[in-house]
Amino acid sequence: MSHLLVEKGVKPGVALLRLNRPESLNALNRALVAELTDTLVRLDNDPEVRVMVLTGDERAFAAGADIKEMAEDSAVDMLLLDQFQRWDQIKRLKKPLIAAVSGYALGGGCELAMLCDIIIASETAQFGQPEIKIGVIPGAGGTQRLTRAIGKSRAMEYILTGRFFSAKQAESWGLVSRVVPPELYLEEALNLAAEIASMPPIAVQMAKQAVNKAYELSLEEGLHFERKNFYLLFATNDQKEGMRAFMEKRPPTWQGK
Repeated sequence: MSHLLVEKGVKPGVALLRLNRPESLNALNRALVAELTDTLVRLDNDPEVRVMVLTGDERAFAAGADIKEMAEDSAVDMLLLDQFQRWDQIKRLKKPLIAAVSGYALGGGCELAMLCDIIIASETAQFGQPEIKIGVIPGAGGTQRLTRAIGKSRAMEYILTGRFFSAKQAESWGLVSRVVPPELYLEEALNLAAEIASMPPIAVQMAKQAVNKAYELSLEEGLHFERKNFYLLFATNDQKEGMRAFMEKRPPTWQGK
């Protein structure tokens, strides 16, 4: 039985991926992470897909890593396994990935949500990096991405105590794009995905690249990267179509070329 459910075309240009280990609150075991990353890479190269949405269920987006799977591993085991190379594949996706989060997004689940480009959260969502409570620290980017998202002092407090924080707190700190009632969180994410999918695909991918570079480069380097992508888009058919459509007062037809 697959631990990942995939539905293409749930809205035009949108693929929905649903983590499917409800008995363990969608804990991220190695098989699930492998299936998820392989599927995301495949969809990233699928011309019919422009935006991807990742979700769990109402109780949990993902409640963390599967602790039973790693409890007896040694440092050498973890080093040789190098499981986090899988997470690097998600970071390198060209197309936008939206997380639709309800319930628990803890440990690896919180890190997975933060790897996504946008987070839409249910009012029931709870985030946290509780690894300290089992004798380790976040290992899939939690200490780095959470700090960049909510600031050093808050990140330090929540990582050192392992406490959870609410969707409303996450929204006020800038980690979450918006918070909606539980019955609407997935619909909201899919509607947002459809809106983005209706935009010129190459420009969307280049905009995603540029925004991500803002976290990695100095301002001067980031501005240089943005300018280069801006100029490159003038080599696309979509740039010509978009500007002509604007002047002719008609809707554009994007080709992704």
